[in-house]
Amino acid sequence: MEKRLPLFLLLSFAVLMGWMLFTQEPLKPRPAQDGAAVNATTSDSPADQQPAVELPPAIGEVRVETEERETGELIFGAGSEIGTYLARFSNRGARIVELRLGDYVGREGLDKDEWANPENWVQLLQPIDQRDGSQTGSMILRTSESSKDLERGTGFDEALWTMKVLEDSNGPRGVEFELAPGSGIRFVKRFLFEPGTRRFVMELELHNDGGVTGSPIREFILTPASSVPREVEDTFYLGPQAVAAGPLGAKVNEMTFAYKERSESAKDLSDPLTAPPPLAFAGVHSKYFAVVMRERLAKPTDRPTMIGATYARVYDAAFVAENPTEARNGLKYIDADVYLELRLPEPGQSQKYTYEVYAGPKEHDSFLAADPAHDLIVEEDLGMMSGIGNVLVWILSLLHRVTGNWGTSIIVLTLFIRILLFPLNRRFQTSMARYQKKMKRVQPKIAELKERYKDDAQKQRQEQAKLMQEEGAFPPLGGCLPMFMQIPIFIGLFSALRTNFDLRQAPFYGWITDLSQPDRLLTLDVVVPFIGYELTYLNVLPILMIVLWVAQQRGMPAPADEQAARMQKMMAFMPIVMGVFLYNYAAGLSLYMITQSGLGIFEQKFIKKHWPIDDTEEEPKKEKRGCGPFSGFMENIAEKQKEHLKRMEAVKKGQQHQKKGGSKKRKKR
Repeated sequence: MEKRLPLFLLLSFAVLMGWMLFTQEPLKPRPAQDGAAVNATTSDSPADQQPAVELPPAIGEVRVETEERETGELIFGAGSEIGTYLARFSNRGARIVELRLGDYVGREGLDKDEWANPENWVQLLQPIDQRDGSQTGSMILRTSESSKDLERGTGFDEALWTMKVLEDSNGPRGVEFELAPGSGIRFVKRFLFEPGTRRFVMELELHNDGGVTGSPIREFILTPASSVPREVEDTFYLGPQAVAAGPLGAKVNEMTFAYKERSESAKDLSDPLTAPPPLAFAGVHSKYFAVVMRERLAKPTDRPTMIGATYARVYDAAFVAENPTEARNGLKYIDADVYLELRLPEPGQSQKYTYEVYAGPKEHDSFLAADPAHDLIVEEDLGMMSGIGNVLVWILSLLHRVTGNWGTSIIVLTLFIRILLFPLNRRFQTSMARYQKKMKRVQPKIAELKERYKDDAQKQRQEQAKLMQEEGAFPPLGGCLPMFMQIPIFIGLFSALRTNFDLRQAPFYGWITDLSQPDRLLTLDVVVPFIGYELTYLNVLPILMIVLWVAQQRGMPAPADEQAARMQKMMAFMPIVMGVFLYNYAAGLSLYMITQSGLGIFEQKFIKKHWPIDDTEEEPKKEKRGCGPFSGFMENIAEKQKEHLKRMEAVKKGQQHQKKGGSKKRKKR
């Protein structure tokens, strides 16, 4: 196995990059519909420059604010306990401006006082400046074509709702907004935070105070999550994604899942999230955190209202102002917009709809406890090797209970995998050693054939194939099975380390304080000459990984045949190439690869020294051509090759016979 480690790494990386490239859905440009891409607008004209529109007469009372205001920072919960949030609300659009989670912090190594400082809390939702001077916000309600008549001039997302903070003896427990635009329908939005949980509830009430009649079903658009921050800028790591899943009420394994990741292209402004209605949930999630909304029905027989979802790109004006040369990358964030089909109440009646928003970590137990359907997000994060990834995460969790350290658990897991595959590796090494020894014996005969038939390439190949057939000198292709078995393990661990919440800010030893990110011994901030790459940190583990790969490669015996020797020379640079590619990846993966190489060197220097591989050459007739499931395959190829040679000889004899017959006829004439 250790002889083909660079090849294994190359194949693993190629498969991994192909998976990451081809499993993403193509992004199709689509113009904004029904206000779904309001946050991605390209207009530079502020709203106050638009021509004045004459409003229709008011129906019922008009209840709006006269000036824009915010609540300031409201703390829901106590200290750093579960369910502690910092939130800011604005009455413009009855929106959440900012949301922070109090039981997690943005960086490791903080003391008790720093943990208590809300500035260090994880930011789930943030305000982003737009081209027109406005800011993004979450839980904004907008109208569509069927509900446009309920606006009366100003959109719900721009209207100034009345606002009051709801409090009890323990402090703030929510915020209530109200808007009566004069269209006959009064809207109430109420946000209630539930202590001890990582969720809050939005109640949406419709009051028919003006005797509005007509079509009772109207469509609205709600933005449950806007501008979820990206934790790590490196492309190896999962960025903010809009997500929708449905249908509601189906089994989890029957749900359809759709997501979109942010794009650098300014053309990809919005597109549907193709999950069938009614939706089970919709929102935005990043590498470690999620803000997703589902409907809370009063009775199972109630009619669901979440009928569809789209995503919309969010333009970051502040980023472009600071980086004018990267204006094309201004669409850095993403929104999820949910289409709601609401029934208007009868005149004089009211109707309430309740939506539950999970705003917290994608930690497996709490994430699935909030809604079992969230397992779809976890599975999608792990990708095509989700089954293996889940098994590896489960084993790591068991090992962590014993070792108490995730880095040590990764080392033990690597050792466990190596021991598990050792019998297969040993079988391959034995077959390879016998093959190499046989090739050394056969090489003089091959050289003699090349010299004898140097002017007849076809005859040279035929005789060489015949010799290889007689000697049984076939490479043990079945022995590659251990290498190919490790490819899904490598990809599964790659995905698990990229998304597993347990590794977030998990320390190892020394300067390695977060196994989910590079080890970052020193800050460099230098630009690499000639290529212009900005080297921000000195990461020691990838460098150590390269050194061990090179040392392991140099410990390999020289191949007996020319093709294998050429391959070994070509692979000599692979450790460096792979080290560069993985330089900014998680320290946990580097730890896995370092342990693999270390165990390989230990096997080269010690195990093989005290337990030599039996390279005794067997008799050709008894020797197995290949090993494992490939042995029969190789024997079949050998038989077909033998038959082909017989046919070629027969054809050649027939051609010679025809030539002799033709020459005799010409002589008679």
